[in-house]
Amino acid sequence: MTVVSSLRVGLSATTTEPVLTGGRMDGIGVYTKALMEHLPQAGVDVQPLSFAPPGDAGRLAHSRALPLSFPLAVLGDFILPSSVHLSTHTALGKSAAPLDLFHATDYRIVRMDCPVVATLHDAVPVSHPEWVRPRLRKLKNWLQIKAAQKAQHVIAVSHFSVRELVEYFGVNENNISVVHHGVRAEWHERPSAEDRDATLAQYQLRAGYFLFVGTLQPRKNVERLLAAYLTLPPVLRSARQLVIVGSQGWRSEELVRQIKAAQQNGENVVWLDKLTDNRQLHHLYGGAGAFIFPSLHEGFGLPLLEAFASGVAVACANATSLPEVAAGAALEFDPLSVGEIAAAMTTLARDDAVRARCIAAGERRALELTWEEAARRTAAVYHQVLSR
Repeated sequence: MTVVSSLRVGLSATTTEPVLTGGRMDGIGVYTKALMEHLPQAGVDVQPLSFAPPGDAGRLAHSRALPLSFPLAVLGDFILPSSVHLSTHTALGKSAAPLDLFHATDYRIVRMDCPVVATLHDAVPVSHPEWVRPRLRKLKNWLQIKAAQKAQHVIAVSHFSVRELVEYFGVNENNISVVHHGVRAEWHERPSAEDRDATLAQYQLRAGYFLFVGTLQPRKNVERLLAAYLTLPPVLRSARQLVIVGSQGWRSEELVRQIKAAQQNGENVVWLDKLTDNRQLHHLYGGAGAFIFPSLHEGFGLPLLEAFASGVAVACANATSLPEVAAGAALEFDPLSVGEIAAAMTTLARDDAVRARCIAAGERRALELTWEEAARRTAAVYHQVLSR
């Protein structure tokens, strides 16, 4: 069925552009790309726009460059009168139809020549400054708070995030709508055994391993996951590898040292820090015996949905948004307790009934959260804002 586009929306595409991200797409990039693909079916004419340094403007893959880089746009926001706005027309061309609104899918929020809707995924830089880089931290946090308040309406990705955005960013709760993330349809498809086994063989993996996916940084709590794994009985560690998929982030030097020390001691610990191929990542989920997500803080926690849709039993932290996302489909544990993490890992490895129950519940949960539904709900927010 063809949907007639009734809204013309500029969508921030900065986090999806390889030249601007180094080819690595984080959770915000996945979110942005999914909206780019699914909003047209919800009646939205999407115009991808990116903040890019002048030298990169001509190298963008699937978006147009906004007339200023983000630092210059922010500077202009503070030194120019409030009646001056960043022109989207300059990026789209004077002959193009004007935008109904602009959707900032990350924290790059400035005054535009149209209403601005912003998705704010969490308030970590302000709520937990110890987890972010200290360089210019106070200035960056102040700028981020000011930026959040420039949006006419805010989309939060979980009900947990609403509380943080109100408390730490000073956003009016009446101007916040919750739209959960989704999971791509192909995650529900099971890769062929041949393709999966080829990927596992490439990385010297044996099916049935414990899997973690995420950037190595303090809030992901991988140190306790590794410690929990190392407390498991030797026979269990011998049978099941711990596979950590994620690039090295800030303040992860000690964790990397611990991972390498475990490997040198003959432990079954595998760290894949260079994997960026989504097809191979899908294979790795498919080969896992259990997905363990001990994060201390998540605005949403997209890897949970990917694991659910892939038919993997999940154990996750009972913190922040994760119980909301899991909705009872995962074993939950205290992320500060190495013993509880280890107990959940042992249960999913040895209790076939619990594992089967978690797999079935996870698959049902993943079917409830789709990008098609997220796009429909996002389009409804646009209409709500424009009807005021």
